[in-house]
Parts: sequence; C-alpha cells; structure tokens
Amino acid sequence: VLNAFSKFKAECYNTNMNWAMRRQILVILGIILFFSAIAFLVIYPTLHKPPTCTDGIQNGNETGIDCGGSCPSACLSQVDAVSVLWARAFEVVPGRYNAVAYIVNHNQTDAAEEVSYSFRFADANNVYIGKRDGVTFIPPSGNFAIFEPAIDVGNSIPVLTTFKFNEVPNWQQVSPEEINQLKVLVSNINLTNETTSPELSATITNNSLFTIPSINVVAILYDKLGNAVSASSTYLSQLNPLTSTGVNYTWPQPFTVPIVDKEILPVYDIFSVKL
Repeated sequence: VLNAFSKFKAECYNTNMNWAMRRQILVILGIILFFSAIAFLVIYPTLHKPPTCTDGIQNGNETGIDCGGSCPSACLSQVDAVSVLWARAFEVVPGRYNAVAYIVNHNQTDAAEEVSYSFRFADANNVYIGKRDGVTFIPPSGNFAIFEPAIDVGNSIPVLTTFKFNEVPNWQQVSPEEINQLKVLVSNINLTNETTSPELSATITNNSLFTIPSINVVAILYDKLGNAVSASSTYLSQLNPLTSTGVNYTWPQPFTVPIVDKEILPVYDIFSVKL
C-alpha cells in the first residue's frame, strides 16, 4: 500500500493535474492507507493465531486435535485401554468384606485423574447382592490396585465380583523425566502370626526429592498357586523426600491356606506431586 501510494503521488506531480485536485486525491489516499493499516492490525492477529491446545484444530506439533505433542492431553487413538486382571472380595469378618481390583496400565507415560468406577457383587447363583462406586486416578505404567474396605452384604456371600470404569479416562501425558524422578520403594516385608492373628509389616521409602501426598498402600497375599487369599490397605497422608516410614496390617482371624507370596503396592496420584 505504501509503495502504491508513493508511486501514485509521483505520477500526480508528473501530470497536468492542478494542485487542488492532487491534494484532494492525496488526502483520500492517505485516509485509505490509514484505515487499511488499522484493519491489518485488527484482522491479522485473528487470522494468524499461534497454535494452542484448546483451539479445536490440529496444529503445531499436535498428533491429534488438541492432543499429543506438547499438549497435556493424550490422544485417545494413541492410548491403550487398561486391563483389569482380576477383581475379588475378601472376607474380613463374617458379613464384612474388602474388595480389590488388580489393574495394569499399559501406557508408559499416560495417566488419568478422577475416573469413576463400580464394583458389583453377586452370590454363587449370580444374583446381584450389592455394589460399591467410587472415583480414582490411574497412575502411569504398570500394576496398581483399587481397594474398597468394609463392604456389608448382609447374610449373602459375594462369590462373583466385577469391576469396571464407568467412563473413558481423560488421559494426560506425563514426561518420562517426571516419572523417573519419583521413586517409591518397598522393603522389609514381614508376615507373622499367620495361624492366629496375622500381622504384616513393611517399609515404604520415598527415594525422590519431592513430597508425595496421599499414598494408598495396598497389601495382597497369595497362596502357592498365585491366587490372592486376602488384601488390606493403609493410608499415608504424606511422605517427605528421602524418608522412610513403616506400614502395618492386621487381620482378625487366620488365613485358610498358607501364604507364600506378599505384594505391597503404593498407589498415588502423580499429578498431586509438585515437581
């Protein structure tokens, strides 16, 4: 526009136009140039917005619409569904049970928050006898357990237990660096008094430089065939950096079979850790 304006101005001086006419034309062109510049400053940013993770289109380094790449959200087409390996109810005292779902997240760097789930219980005849609903998170990479305590089904016996997530998780990407920085270790696992009132103890160590809040530590006991015999859970409100703490579990009555293996799963929401 500036080049055209300058060219036209020169041509005006080289013609036989009188001064009044040349001045009028130049004023009109100046006004057009002014408003063109204003329009350019207003319209250009609208038409050339930088890519964002909320603009509803695939741009930048996204691998889907507003997902993948540098966006926090993971693309559903690139995320594997979690596997529920088993779900069972374990009697604690007559009429009172603990329920556990043992789950594998196959995604190495994807996690989710606030996913609703349901346990359903049926008797030996597959007659529905109760349920327990809740909300949980899905940690990245590996095995974890969802534990529901103190389930009362009256005089019924929950022989069949099913578990499902009620919604598609809102998967979020977690960098490998963040995952590698958080190391929670389990050691000194010891089971005593199996034939009377069993007691299980272990040491949980936060081997990272970050405070981890709200850790649910689930213990699962197995027989020689690898079948889960019982389960319990305890809660740590906070585990400070480079510190250890003991966890303890008790059962009011002995197990029906010898315990051969013991597994302890510290489960925490990685998004709650301020890295």
